[in-house]
Parts: sequence; structure tokens; C-alpha cells
Amino acid sequence: MNNKQELLKDYKKQEDKMCLAQILDKIEISKKTNKIEYTDFLDMYQVALVQNFLRKIQISNCKLYGGYEDAERKIAIIYPENYTENMLQKNYSKMLNVIRIQLPDEEKGKYTHRNYLGGIVKLGLKREKVGDILVSDEGADIITIEDFSNILKEQLPSLTRFENSKIEIVKLDQLKKKEIKVEEVKIIVPSLRMDNIVSDLARTSRSKAAQIINQERVFINGQVETKLSKQLKLNDVITIRGKGRFIIKEFSGTTRSGRLVVAIEKYI
Repeated sequence: MNNKQELLKDYKKQEDKMCLAQILDKIEISKKTNKIEYTDFLDMYQVALVQNFLRKIQISNCKLYGGYEDAERKIAIIYPENYTENMLQKNYSKMLNVIRIQLPDEEKGKYTHRNYLGGIVKLGLKREKVGDILVSDEGADIITIEDFSNILKEQLPSLTRFENSKIEIVKLDQLKKKEIKVEEVKIIVPSLRMDNIVSDLARTSRSKAAQIINQERVFINGQVETKLSKQLKLNDVITIRGKGRFIIKEFSGTTRSGRLVVAIEKYI
């Protein structure tokens, strides 16, 4: 592998360099020890950053994994080159655990993702130790780094909202899969430019949509996208951080003025 500074020279943001430098360190340690190394959770931007970097430096013995197939937050797992997929899967439970919060009957259906995440932030715990939070009416499954799970389990009951809840650690294979619920909405846009679509989905002005895009808060099919004029297409998955996830499902025609009618599925 080339010198670390040489590999990172094209990255301008200090936080990007720090993230990728950590990946390079993990690769080096794994190679020396012939053991698995893994990071804390990466957010969607960091996941896309790492994926592109690994392709660039031609490293294939790395997997981004968040506990289930469609996870947004993921850890980067670097493993010895002789590992098979089966060998890797056997190690997932050594890296990740699940904190299960079961609400009392009178509070079922009361809390959203924001309430659970807000509680963790209020406790002053490290966000990077926590992955996706899968919410149901009964409570939530919170995916965590394995060695952080006991800390979170001990701290959560100190929050008033969870003081009467049953909180336990369960294995990753007991994770309650997220039930995907969508609603269909229709938007009318002058074109399929990304800034037009984002403006409508985020319910904001074109100028505000451009700010959101420039802040690298928009992902198309899992990759951060900052080109305002990018043309979106059927089945593109659009994630706007802080606003939700959407799929372009159908082009339903045009209005008399020539504007496009687009059917969108919104995850709820």
C-alpha cells in the first residue's frame, strides 16, 4: 500500500481524511495480525465515502454492515483475505448487539425514532456507537457496538420515558426486522432535475433545496449527490437527511402547462 498521506491527498475535508485514515489503520492492523478489525458506525455520507475510497485503492476484503440488509448506519469490517462469507457471518454477533426496549402497555405506540435517538443524545452517549433504531408500536430494537451494549442498557432506565420499560440485550439474530410502510404521494415538477425533486419532497424553496444538496444531505441510491441539475429516473431511491427516504415509482403524465406528474413512494 502507498504512503497514507499520498492516498489521502485528494480529500479536502479534515473529517473525511480522519475517517479514511482510520480505515487505512484498520486495514494495516488486520493484515499484520490476520484478524478482523472494525470501526464504529458510519453515517450514510461516511458509508458512501468509504465505499468509493475502497474501490479507488482496490481493497476488496472489507464489508460495510449494519446488522441487516437495508441498514443506513454501518460499520466497516476489514477481514483477512482468506476469510469466506460464512466465516465472516459467524463473527457478526461478536461485533454487534441489540438493545430491546419493550414499552409498558400504556405507552405502546407513543414514541418515534426521534424520541429514542433524543434519549440517547440526552444521556451524552456516543452516537457512533449506535446504529439503526428499528421502531415499532411495542418499543424499539437499537443496534449497537457489542462492547457498548451494557453501557446503554444501564443508562436508558434513567430516562423518565423508559423507566417503566423492559430493557434487555438480545443477540443480533433476534433483531426484529423493520416493517416497511410507504405512502404514495404525487408531485408536479417542471423537470426531473434533482433540485426540483428535492424542493418538492422537502417542501421547501428551490434555493433552500440547493442548500440542502450542497450540504451533502441528499443521497441517490446510497451515494451522496451534489449536482443540482442531475436528472433523476424511475426507481431512484432518494434519501434526504432529516426529511426521509423516497422512491420514484411512476411518471404519471404531464399537465397542460407541460409540468411532469411524478408518483413517489415515501417511507413512513
